[in-house]
Amino acid sequence: MTKKSALFDDWPEKYDRWFTTPIGSLVKRYESELILDLLNPISGETILDAGCGTGVFTRDILSVGTKIVGLDISFPMLRRAREKAGRYPFDPVVGDISTLPFREGCFDKVVSITAIEFIEDAKSAVAELFRVTKKGGVIVVANLNSRSLWAVRRAEAAEKRDSIFRKAHFRSPDDLRSLAPVDGAVHTAIHFLKEDAPEKAVETENEGRMKGWDTGAFAVVRWFKP
Repeated sequence: MTKKSALFDDWPEKYDRWFTTPIGSLVKRYESELILDLLNPISGETILDAGCGTGVFTRDILSVGTKIVGLDISFPMLRRAREKAGRYPFDPVVGDISTLPFREGCFDKVVSITAIEFIEDAKSAVAELFRVTKKGGVIVVANLNSRSLWAVRRAEAAEKRDSIFRKAHFRSPDDLRSLAPVDGAVHTAIHFLKEDAPEKAVETENEGRMKGWDTGAFAVVRWFKP
């Protein structure tokens, strides 16, 4: 166990359990829809899932016929992701996003979902994601949105008790765009609140999508590598 991985090694069960709650399942649904829309995985592609965690979104990407290399700093998280992948082609790699153990341009696409908020030098990490992506390939990065009330509450709670979010760097859509030297489009999801009833959450999410709100808790940027 390393100092970095220790932050996540005790989280697999708690992390997955959250997504089985009524609101948690809605969060996964809307986050997965946005990731799949922006990444547009195609059968036969080799995709890096950098900071894959327990593979909450990995199986959805694998289901269209892709091959995924899942990288994470935490072995317990990665082991859970391997279990979820089942028969699908998933290669687990223990490693750090800041120093990816892959050659230049070896992936068709790269995705990183709510991982770079735990990296202080996010620009260097994003540069690594670009480095291992083929020319013309897609890089999709999701970060917890600092403009969301979810982020405000998480930051406040982290000040009062020991929390993983004490180590998190929440970023705005503009912050996300600035992490790469090329222009990127940012979209957000999860416009509802944790305490909302599921029916209210669906209504609010639909309104946020229709009106293009940029305050959703889940901010995702897509870049194309020149």
